[in-house]
Amino acid sequence: MHDSWRPFLSSEWTKPYFIELSAFLKNAYESKRIYPPKNEVFSAFETDFNAVRVVILGQDPYHGAGQAHGLAFSVREDVALPPSLQNIYKEIKAEFNTRPPLSGNLDRWATQGVLLLNNTLTVEANKAGSHRNIGWEIFTAAVIAHLNEHRDHLVFMLWGRDARAKKPQLDPSRHLILEAAHPSPFSATYGFFGCNHFLRANAYLKSHNFAEITW
Repeated sequence: MHDSWRPFLSSEWTKPYFIELSAFLKNAYESKRIYPPKNEVFSAFETDFNAVRVVILGQDPYHGAGQAHGLAFSVREDVALPPSLQNIYKEIKAEFNTRPPLSGNLDRWATQGVLLLNNTLTVEANKAGSHRNIGWEIFTAAVIAHLNEHRDHLVFMLWGRDARAKKPQLDPSRHLILEAAHPSPFSATYGFFGCNHFLRANAYLKSHNFAEITW
């Protein structure tokens, strides 16, 4: 992780809820197949806290083999694009009239200041939502609150019910808050397609003299 996150994370990791969460995860990783690999659970926090411009909040990691690597919606270069990411690329293509990249690795977004965070950071293989209500939601709520309080003029993209539940923690007078359905094939047609989040994010960043994101 980036050093800019260490004071916040170190404090959070000592709290009772996270100690219980850690004990659960230790047992889970020893007895079941859990994604992403342990050393990639906090990969999103490799993005410098002070460089974050956009926060994309999803639900939980991909639960298929070889997919999740710690960045929400991202997969490595040699992994086929999951349906949710395909829909994200379709929306970007519609907004910018550009051909989407072949790679699903979103490191290129993270290095531009896009924090790719899931509401829960782990999942059991082939069991979507299996690590809900074990403590991750408390942790990600603390992350969102920390960003809301200590940064200004961020863009928050809240995709899906779990992500949108974080809206009350955000100050709309200081940040741009964008809400949409989750890009999953089960919900993308109910408000994700046509949301124009990527164009709106760039327009907001430009209006505050920040570099636009190359999506």
